[in-house]
Amino acid sequence: METAFTGLVGVEHPIVQTGMGWVAGPRLVSAAANAGALGILASATMTMDQLRSAVREVKSRTPDGTPFGVNLRADAGDAAERARLIIDEGVRVASFALAPSKELIARLKDAGVMVIPSIGARRHAEKVAAWGADAVIVQGGEGGGHTGDVATTVLLPQVVDAVDIPVVAAGGFSDGRGLVAALSYGAAGIAMGTRFLLTSDSTVPDSVKAEYLKATVKDVTVTTAVDGLPHRMLRTELVDSLERAGRAGALARAVRHAAGFRRLSGLSWPQMVRDGLAMKHGKDLSWSQVLLAANTPMLLKASMVEGRTDLGVMASGQVAGVIDDLPSCAELVSRVMAEAHQVLEALHSLRTLPPAG
Repeated sequence: METAFTGLVGVEHPIVQTGMGWVAGPRLVSAAANAGALGILASATMTMDQLRSAVREVKSRTPDGTPFGVNLRADAGDAAERARLIIDEGVRVASFALAPSKELIARLKDAGVMVIPSIGARRHAEKVAAWGADAVIVQGGEGGGHTGDVATTVLLPQVVDAVDIPVVAAGGFSDGRGLVAALSYGAAGIAMGTRFLLTSDSTVPDSVKAEYLKATVKDVTVTTAVDGLPHRMLRTELVDSLERAGRAGALARAVRHAAGFRRLSGLSWPQMVRDGLAMKHGKDLSWSQVLLAANTPMLLKASMVEGRTDLGVMASGQVAGVIDDLPSCAELVSRVMAEAHQVLEALHSLRTLPPAG
């Protein structure tokens, strides 16, 4: 299936595996890339050395020239250094959870790297398109992790109408029917996070995957208790306790988590303060919200890496409630594309009734 997105990036199928922290590592990304999708490494939870090693591991697991991407934090103090790393390593795509600056987009594009930010509002898509972004991933409120409150079915057509670059739809997708629906709105592909997390190629512990598989759509909630921002995740006893703890308890926990994340990331306290300043300005946050943001990576790591669902949170799209198996990435992508073609054929076979009279 050829779309504006597959032509732009050079992938076989119009499917993106999103850059999920602690989840989208070399094994998952290379499996998605080998299946013909665009796999994206999550770099925010990696040091520079770990990122370089991860990029090279993906290359070693895929044929020469296979496209894949790296997700960067545009507001990180070392964003420029990470951009230089992916340029030097010949990575095809740079994706961003927050809009990168006009200057950073230009620097990456001048080096031949395609820039694909993720956005959650029409005005953000218009801004990055005007700055030269090659495509955008549009996440509706159904998506996991930090999310907005506008449904994909409302947000997607707004963005498609507003920009003239390829638009990839995210939030609520898991199968071929969703792909065809996104195409009908004018999108050039779909991006999936939770669906790729729930594959046999994902390194998330089996016990954690089991929690996702038994969840219903009503078990996926949005809370601000983790970091002060709307965050979609599975509802657990821990989430309930965080919501009961109040701001004082949350801030004390955030201080401990900030210290832990500093050790893991290799960042100095001055670097973390600079990142906090950038985050505060970019999202118009209070200092307490910036401090609460330290909760996110550590609580995710507890579940996604250590398997401690009692101590960690599980970011999740609403689509987790309709997923009931763990295929390989190859099986998943093949299934999605086969179903999409079946749906398209069924639609093509429809005949309209002749006009009355």
